[in-house]
Amino acid sequence: MVQLGQIVAALGGELLGNAELSIARIAPIEQAQADAITFLAHPKYRAQLASTSAGCVIVSSALKSEAAARGAVIVTDDPYLYFAKLTQWWASRTRPQALDSIHPSAVIDPSASLGEGVSIGPLVVVEAGAVIGAGAVIGPHCVIGRGARIGAGTRLAASVNIGFDCSIGDRCLFHSGVVIGADGFGFAPTQGRWEKIEQLGAVRIGDDVEIGANSCVDRGALGDTVIDNGVKLDNLVQIGHNVQIGAHVAMAGCAGVAGSAVIGAHCTVGGGGMVLGHLTLAEGVNVSAATLVSRSIHKPGLYSGVFPFDDNASWEKNAATLRNLHALRERVRALEKQQNNHDDGHPQDS
Repeated sequence: MVQLGQIVAALGGELLGNAELSIARIAPIEQAQADAITFLAHPKYRAQLASTSAGCVIVSSALKSEAAARGAVIVTDDPYLYFAKLTQWWASRTRPQALDSIHPSAVIDPSASLGEGVSIGPLVVVEAGAVIGAGAVIGPHCVIGRGARIGAGTRLAASVNIGFDCSIGDRCLFHSGVVIGADGFGFAPTQGRWEKIEQLGAVRIGDDVEIGANSCVDRGALGDTVIDNGVKLDNLVQIGHNVQIGAHVAMAGCAGVAGSAVIGAHCTVGGGGMVLGHLTLAEGVNVSAATLVSRSIHKPGLYSGVFPFDDNASWEKNAATLRNLHALRERVRALEKQQNNHDDGHPQDS
């Protein structure tokens, strides 16, 4: 339980209403009760202000008067960003904190280096030459491979595997089941079978990267697979060998990037989106869900299509045409039949 005044003191914003109002939870606006704080990010949902029972609503200045008329309000330039920071502040107060300790069941090679305040959970394996930065949290059943490097303040949930020689930056968060540095998918066909191409590179991941559960980033075949600062990958994302991903890219669940693709900074890929190998996406490209990117994209913009993708506006026109394709076909058949009947009655001169 916190007071509104504590929230504003920590995060800023303009408070209108009782600073001593007690808040027990953060809730969606349609479910929030009198002990909850919620947010309204877009004016088009303003009707929800009248129906919510929330004790306090976070809004922009455009909704300040309406929100204040119903009760306590925090006014800020970007309500959604304020909500995000509120969740971080709330979690820091309520989430159980990892202990600065090494569980007795952990197996740590004597040549490994552990920084100050590191937490090592049960049944963790840290192999020779690995380096774990100060304040890092290594959850149960994790494996840190030989010579791998984990940055300061990085958190690994249970059962994360960091392959040998891979490098992870500071303040990263990897959820359960993440595998960094498995072999890339490389095989040479010969006489009806496949000859393995050894993957000799590693994976380099920057700072502030978050990777969702059961996602995989493969090591490079020769050079390294590289993920730059601030990248966010959802659950079940596959990143192939030697892929280069620029800063602050975001990919939703089940997206996949084939080997040696290069994705520029600030791109997004929707759920189930696929990028074929050796392609390049320019900075600022946004790929809609379930889109197959089969050629390089050199201009920023929104691209869509489960059939061959195109710029979004052209794709929407083509999709609208496809919806009427059956009716158009029947009209063409009728016109052809009419033309054939006409030709039968009026044969051309020889």
